[in-house]
Amino acid sequence: MEIDLSQFSQVFFEESLEGLESMESELLKLDIAAPDPEAINTIFRAAHSIKGGSGTFGFNQVANYTHLLETLLDEIRDGRREMTSHHQDILLLSVDLLRNMLDAVMHQQTFDDPMLADLEQKFAAELSQAESQEDAASREPETPELTTWQISFKAGTDILRYGNDPLLMFNELGQCGELSVELLPQEVPDFTQYDPEACYLAWSLTLTTDQPLSRIKEAFEWVEDECDIDYQAQPKTSEANEIATEKEIEATEEDNIQVSTQTTPPASAQAEKPASQTRPSVVSNKTQDAGSIRVSIEKIDLLINMVGELVITQAMLGQIGQQEEMTPESFITMKQGLEQLASHTRDLQESVMQIRMLPISFAFNRFPRLVRDIGQQLGKQVELVLKGEDTELDKTVMEKIVDPMVHLVRNSLDHGLETPEVRRQKGKPETGTLTLNAFHQGGNIIIEIIDDGAGLNTQKILDKARAKGLVGSDEELSEEAIHQLIFKPGFSTAETVSDLSGRGVGMDVVLRNIHELNGTIELKSTQDKGSRFTIRLPLTLAILDGQLVRIGTHTYVVPLVAIHESLEVPAAHINRLSEEHEVIRLRDEYLPVLKVYEAFHHEADAKQIKDGLVMVVDANNDKVGLLVDELLSQQQVVIKSLEDNYSKVAGISGATILGDGTVALIIDIAGLVSLAGINNTQEHAA
Repeated sequence: MEIDLSQFSQVFFEESLEGLESMESELLKLDIAAPDPEAINTIFRAAHSIKGGSGTFGFNQVANYTHLLETLLDEIRDGRREMTSHHQDILLLSVDLLRNMLDAVMHQQTFDDPMLADLEQKFAAELSQAESQEDAASREPETPELTTWQISFKAGTDILRYGNDPLLMFNELGQCGELSVELLPQEVPDFTQYDPEACYLAWSLTLTTDQPLSRIKEAFEWVEDECDIDYQAQPKTSEANEIATEKEIEATEEDNIQVSTQTTPPASAQAEKPASQTRPSVVSNKTQDAGSIRVSIEKIDLLINMVGELVITQAMLGQIGQQEEMTPESFITMKQGLEQLASHTRDLQESVMQIRMLPISFAFNRFPRLVRDIGQQLGKQVELVLKGEDTELDKTVMEKIVDPMVHLVRNSLDHGLETPEVRRQKGKPETGTLTLNAFHQGGNIIIEIIDDGAGLNTQKILDKARAKGLVGSDEELSEEAIHQLIFKPGFSTAETVSDLSGRGVGMDVVLRNIHELNGTIELKSTQDKGSRFTIRLPLTLAILDGQLVRIGTHTYVVPLVAIHESLEVPAAHINRLSEEHEVIRLRDEYLPVLKVYEAFHHEADAKQIKDGLVMVVDANNDKVGLLVDELLSQQQVVIKSLEDNYSKVAGISGATILGDGTVALIIDIAGLVSLAGINNTQEHAA
């Protein structure tokens, strides 16, 4: 019977990618002069797990390469080799390579990258060099002390269903020394109760080795929770008394495993087949890139309790509904039940949202490597400080904010932080500091990217903007308004084009991506002191805090995070620039006003600004007024995608269903401004 391992492959991919993240993190933190043994062990275990899993699933290219990593790391952790910066470099490159290899396997693509052969040669040279040095320096070796371990291994019933093969574990164990395997007699269920996918076997293993128990246990680390395993050590003996002859030692791993022929169950025939016959292709279309998320047992238990409370309340309301006549007492009970239902629903909503919440450390963890590599590329010394790593936000938000964060970090490294020589001339420490910080504020998450670099050159930005025609030659702007110019499409002050920046694209894309998440970005900068980018995002994209507004007979939702204020504007503060465009004077600035009813072709009560309400909102870091008839309530709304259920509509980001069952559309402010053809505030004020 062949076992379809495709159902387990997604778990392997996820755990392997997590292992690579762990490897990268530990390698970046590693002190080459005095490496922490536990860190080396963590890196080794990650490589070992990937090797074992890829071998089980038949991903031979991944297994063969991780075997090289494992061999090098094993020598380092055993003290046979000193850790060097060269090792750190090739191991970090290996992390990148393995990510790409796993991605190719997940997409059922052939992996053909010259980097693979290059790194294999480097590992081979490194390992062969050590072997030749050991041969040249060899003396009479000390006789190693051996231990004979008696290992009782009873397989869990579901071990085969989970894609674990005992033969592979025994092969792994055989690498530690001389191994013999004896199949123990076991009771097998009657034919009517026999499960052909279950395992009813147990073995007695005898291993003579000089390896520690921790190394032996690694062979079973994937199944130790679901199998009964017992280790008993016999008295140590010398190599002369116990070790096999040299000829026997040179036997293959398969020959080292001596399987007893007392009892041979039908399953053994399957186990003895070559790997190519027993391991089918394990990446099926149904599992290719399927998303998943790990959830703590506590969150699941809480969710189950909430559902239980809802079931009880539903049963109570159901009994009332079955009554032929409603008494006053029944109305009171029904009211109490509805109140309980509302309370339980809110609690359930919060519990469900918590399932999707992950610490932002999942996003922060990629930046130590990025900062290290770019710092080396630019010849800059950078200390990365991470704060608020336990701050949680929705997994979907996190995935979409990573790219804007990467661009902002690259921008700080390239434009912000100076070289050691320049910093020394300015009286600064040669090492610059880049800080990533996250914290909750109200119903939002705040992410800050802070550097102590050169800051923005206000005059240079203004000159460039005037040269591009973004600012009039006689126009005066505040320092804050000048800083906002870097978010304009195509704007760049870089003198030369590089791989990192200077192509005139990027910051406008960052702004657009953040606005698509219903977020905002603020910039504060002081020349020669540094810059601070502050991103404000909702905790989740599934629920929105919104302001309901009425336009004629239609109800719309405006994201609350984008609203500054709402007001009635007297006629004296209204100026008409053209037939289509009007502006209002609000304190010391002029704001363009967008008549929403015109953009969406509605009949409205207030067709003139003086007759309605103007809602001042953020639009691409500028302020714009939206003319509406009436402000309704503020409430949380569940966002439904229009593209999934209908089609994309300009100026609309989604829809929601209100309490009365009607559908309200959610306004995309940036899209609506673009639809109406409104330019930036300063151009209107001029």
